[in-house]
Amino acid sequence: MSVLRRRQLLVAMALALLRRTASKAGIIQGHLPWVPDSASPPLAVRPGPWRFFTPEEARLVEALADRVIPPDPQTPGGREAGCVVFIDRQLAGPYGRSAGLYTLGPFRKGTPQQGPQDPLTPAQIYRTGLAALERFCRTSQSGAPNGSRSFAALAPDAQDSLLRALEEGRVQLEGADGKQFFALVVKDVQEGFFADPIYGGNRDMCGWKMIGFPGARYDYRDWVSRHNERYPHPPVSIAGRRAWTPRNR
Repeated sequence: MSVLRRRQLLVAMALALLRRTASKAGIIQGHLPWVPDSASPPLAVRPGPWRFFTPEEARLVEALADRVIPPDPQTPGGREAGCVVFIDRQLAGPYGRSAGLYTLGPFRKGTPQQGPQDPLTPAQIYRTGLAALERFCRTSQSGAPNGSRSFAALAPDAQDSLLRALEEGRVQLEGADGKQFFALVVKDVQEGFFADPIYGGNRDMCGWKMIGFPGARYDYRDWVSRHNERYPHPPVSIAGRRAWTPRNR
């Protein structure tokens, strides 16, 4: 008898829920029942002055970006692709101050797979690393035939040699961990080159065009299993494509 009552109770609850749901049903015509980007819209990066870098720092990061991703006849390098704009906006925002991450000690050196194990935020690593790299270049004669100079003024081969030494830990920067700094720059330049253009990098979707990535297209299932075939359609950003944007006449 108790089992029957329990079943009757569940049926009654289900019917009540259906009635409540049905009472809210309606016909929608002439408009959408929701507003696009009303919940958590991505903020598009707008042209303008640097928000984190000083002009001198920006020139240095532009030189770094072009050595991490050098330009070629088919694809722009890291500077022209907007990677430095991407990094500047990221460092000026939550990423730069490690928002949402645990930043209290103890700090112990871990494996690369364990992520950052350091009290410094990305913004602090950039600020100290850029200053230390400039000091090293201005006080060292290595790669500077006409005397000490800024990193941005070195010949590309000299820049590559110095960055390779930083990557391998053969050059020590005063007041900064050169290997950690350069690894962060490489990661951020790569992200700027392949992130959605709405965030400032991947200008004109050049990174996506290079690898044949379709971007934020609604549906490309027909191509998922077609390996070793170049995707023939132009990529689409979160913000759409320029060809889709109405032009005022």
